[in-house]
Amino acid sequence: MQDFLREYLTVHGYWVLFVWTFLEGEAGLILAGFLAFGGYFTVPGVIATAFCGAFCGDQFYFYLGRLKGKYLLSHSHYLVKKLRKGLRLIENYGNLVAFSSRYTYGFRIVLPIILGMTPFPAVRFLWLNLASAFTWSILFTLAGYLFGKSAALFVGSDAKRYEHYLLAVLAAVIFLVWAWHFLQAWRRRQPARQRLRRMRAKGLRCRRAS
Repeated sequence: MQDFLREYLTVHGYWVLFVWTFLEGEAGLILAGFLAFGGYFTVPGVIATAFCGAFCGDQFYFYLGRLKGKYLLSHSHYLVKKLRKGLRLIENYGNLVAFSSRYTYGFRIVLPIILGMTPFPAVRFLWLNLASAFTWSILFTLAGYLFGKSAALFVGSDAKRYEHYLLAVLAAVIFLVWAWHFLQAWRRRQPARQRLRRMRAKGLRCRRAS
């Protein structure tokens, strides 16, 4: 199993990591950092690949908003829901939002798109995106790598033997964190759903009464 994983990652690993960081967040990067501890990747290689994927991804989303913003608003209910809050954040914390958008759960892709729809300068976004992608790639690569280092202190010289268990534990922790964020977001939306149900019920009673 380990030989197959090593062979697969040697051929495809960095491309998969690039696409993952282009499209998504830090879960895959943390796992890649752990795999770098196991020798399947190199730490500089993971950081460089994640930096390129994250930077290119946010540049793409920014220009998608700049060139196709009106089209996206007319075809994406999700973007419309996020637009008001995103604009408020950009108005109050423009540069900070451009730098930290990839760290913001639920706005990872949306904020660069909304930034592109505003008059926010493209050159300023490029420099902030460079700094953000660089710090982000280092931070989460080292998070996965140091998880492996810390676990090795407990299992000693048999770290390789328990590698697949440690990978499963790390994946489970990431999943639990994601599930907690999802549950929190679902709970925050509950009052709005309840108000919508009451409004629909009231409208239905009014139509029946008329």
